[in-house]
Formats: sequence, C-alpha cells, structure tokens
Amino acid sequence: MAAGGCCCPRAPMNEDNARFCLLAGLILLYLLCGAAIFSALEHPFELRARLLWKQQLDNFTRRYRVNLGALHTLLRQYEEANGAGIRVDTLRPRWDFSGAFYFVGTVVSTIGFGMTTPATIAGKIFLIFYGLIGCAATILFFNLFLERIITMLAYIMRWCHERRLRCAGVGVMSSREESSGEEDSLEGWKPSVYYVMLILGIASIVIACSASTLYSSMENWSYVDSLYFCFVAFSTIGFGDLVSSQRQQYESQEAYRVGNCLFILMGVCCIYSLFNVISIIIKQTLNWILGKMVCSEKRPPAQFRPKRIKRNAVQPVSSHRPAGNETDAVAEVYVGRRMSGEMISVNEFMVSNKVSLALLQKQLSETAHQGPRQSYGHQNGFSGGVGALAIMNNRLQETSVDR
Repeated sequence: MAAGGCCCPRAPMNEDNARFCLLAGLILLYLLCGAAIFSALEHPFELRARLLWKQQLDNFTRRYRVNLGALHTLLRQYEEANGAGIRVDTLRPRWDFSGAFYFVGTVVSTIGFGMTTPATIAGKIFLIFYGLIGCAATILFFNLFLERIITMLAYIMRWCHERRLRCAGVGVMSSREESSGEEDSLEGWKPSVYYVMLILGIASIVIACSASTLYSSMENWSYVDSLYFCFVAFSTIGFGDLVSSQRQQYESQEAYRVGNCLFILMGVCCIYSLFNVISIIIKQTLNWILGKMVCSEKRPPAQFRPKRIKRNAVQPVSSHRPAGNETDAVAEVYVGRRMSGEMISVNEFMVSNKVSLALLQKQLSETAHQGPRQSYGHQNGFSGGVGALAIMNNRLQETSVDR
C-alpha cells in the first residue's frame, strides 16, 4: 500500500452502479420489513375470518340441508358474475356510457380499481392498445403538470424572498440602487427542494382531507377508510376494496360524480409531483450513504484546493461557443443551465427536451463505439438522465456536495 494512500481499496463499480445496487438493496430490505409488519397485523385477522366463514358454511348447510358441493358451485358462479360487475346489492351499471367513462379514467391514470374489467375477447384486445397510448399520454400530462406546479411554486417563493429582502433592507437608497441590490441578492437564490416538498405535502393533505369529508358523508365510510381510499386512489395503487361513486343512486348525484372526478384528478397530480420530489431527497440520501461507505482520498492542502462554488450560485454560460458538433454545442448550453441549479421554467420546457434528446443521442453514439460516457453537469449524483423528470431532477436539486 502506498504511503498516504487510501485506507481501503477503491470500489470496483462507478457511482451510478453503486447507487443503483444500494437502492435495490434498500428496497429489498424495505419490502422484507413491510411484509413482516403487514403479516403480523393482518394474518391473525385472516385466520379468524377463515374460521368464521367455515362455521357459517357448516351452520348454513346443517340448517337448510344444502349439499356443500352444490353450495360451492353456486359460490364459484357468483364469483364469475362478480367479475362481470354483478353484485348482491344494486349498483350502478358497469358498461353504460358513464360507467365506461369511469373505467377508462381508471385505465389511463393507471389506478385500475379492478371492480370493472372487460369480459369479451374484443374488449381485452382493445384495452391493450387503448391503454398503451392512454397511459403514455397521461404520464406526459402528469409530467407537464409537474413542470408547471414547480414553476408556480418557484414564482411564489421568489416573491416571498423578494418581500423578505425588502423588509430586511436598512438605510435610504435610491430606487436604482435598491433594484440593483435586489437583483444581486436574487442572482444566487433558488427555492429549496424541502420547501417544495412541504408545500406539495400540505396541498396533498388538504385535498385528501376535503375528499375524505365528502366520501364519508356520501359513501357512509368511516373517515379513516376515506383517507385510506384517498391515498390508494391518489397514488394509483388502486386495490379496489373501496371504490367511490358505485351505488346506483346518490343525493345530488351529478354534483357528487363531478366532485369525485375533480378530487381524484387533483389528488393524483399532487401525489405524483410529491413522489418525484421525495425521490430527489432519497437520491441525495443515497449519495450521503455512499460518501460514508466509500473511503475518500487524502484531501490536498488548502492552497491547492479548488475554489468551492457558493451554494445556490448561478453559473454563467459562455457566450463564445467553439465550433464543432451541434450536439456538443447543445450540451455546452445544457451544462451551463444545469450548473445554475435553477428550477424548471415552462418557457424552457421544449428547449430542454430537445437538449435532452441531443444528449441522449450523443451518449448512445459513445456507447455504441465503446467510448467513455461523459457526464454533463455537476457530479453530485443528480446528473444524468433525459426527459421531463430528468430536467426537474437537475433543476430542483440541493447540491449534495455543499450540504
């Protein structure tokens, strides 16, 4: 071992692969813990329910002298009818226009409650192609919503920051000097991802609580069951054990159905945005864990250390671009924008997508020629990736190196 070298051998894999393996291991551990907890909570209830059902079957067959095999056949036939939308209680028609519209809404939003499924071969084949386009379009809609909600939050937080700067100002300044000072103070400012997560979390809670109040009164559910349904529906898990707007008749039925659709739409959009913001924080946590696990090299003396860029500072883009490949030129602009740490702007969405496509093509070309994959942007674990979520990931970042 060389003198002054690292105390442990260097990891054989690069940072991206190490982060991927660490995340896979943590998810597996998370699944094992969740399985153990749910098994401890729900398995005793399942055993009691099985015992109770067996006792009810025995009592029914003895009381009415019904053959147990014939009863099982009838129950299987009911399960088949249940799959086609037939219930003991009278429910709304499954495949009239309003019922079919509710069904396609659960398909394209990937909620998939499961209370309505196509029974014909033609319907199943059509669903494959219909869902392929519909789900892709809805995911794009969620991405565009995410872009706009983050931009709106950035404007609001910037306005609050400007007011705080004005209130904190002291002394008498001319209007020109005051505006110049505000611009200097705002030049290196960007909203915090934690504030965005807090705002989205509060908005999701408000929507879920308001919707739960509506569902508990209209569906006769408990408030806890209503909250549970809101999370299952808004997160597009869609178990189907509780489904709203399924009875044949309600008070103020049309108004309730409209309100139900609006609540589900707003809830899905907010939860989708919240999940993506939380994923950035999870990725930052993974970077912190990797930094603790991997032995860092000996730091150089202070006079030889590169000057650290101030956190949240905007890095200017050089206006003189060297001649070369068009992809390289686009990538250079993209580096400058990503180094700025700004949040995504609606006006830059189309340009950013073109830049991401150019970078993707360049990376694919380098991979095909076994060339080194170039990483554009700050090496803090948030670089890389293409598409709308990658753009948000790079703009809505807290620089992990400076944390």
